Amino acid sequence: MRTIELNNSEKIILSIEDISKLLSISRESAKVTANRYFKTNQLIRLKRNFYTTPAKFDNLKEEDYFKIANMLQVPSYVSLSTALSYFNISTQQIQGIIESIALKRTKSVVAGNVKFRFLLIKKDLYNNFISEKQFFIATPEKALVDTIYLTSLGRYYCDFEAIDFKKFDKGKVNQIIKFTNDKTKSFWDDLCKCYKI
Repeated sequence: MRTIELNNSEKIILSIEDISKLLSISRESAKVTANRYFKTNQLIRLKRNFYTTPAKFDNLKEEDYFKIANMLQVPSYVSLSTALSYFNISTQQIQGIIESIALKRTKSVVAGNVKFRFLLIKKDLYNNFISEKQFFIATPEKALVDTIYLTSLGRYYCDFEAIDFKKFDKGKVNQIIKFTNDKTKSFWDDLCKCYKI
């Protein structure tokens, strides 16, 4: 097996073109080889024509998982409990799950021992995210609003006890939340009363 060349590549995510170059084989041969390596657990398929090796995957940093999440569904940005934990605002972190907001569809993708969850929101609420270290992630306030919005609709669960509301700019949260709906605004009002925000 020629996985040494693939493991030695600086790239975390390997396209079919990358595999073709690294192994000095044609693109068609690279597709066949990648599929064979995937079936024998020597490659992890991230999505069609994109792979990584188990050795690379096992040594990824948190930010690398975020880059993969962005690539798995385009467009998307990391949000919800994953972003709140990343910004040290929530102690609730779901182990082995990376959560993102997406425009195309709600779905989950399992790669290696990690589940990448994508939750759909309306196009006019797809905003307030930033580019950080080569990945897109919600601002802290937007991660909170996404959480409140989806929770108020019964599409998400969050332990609000785990969130440090003092770390948010309430004005920014109010600015973002006003574009949601009455149910979400009412939920936010209840949280403000409950946690004296």
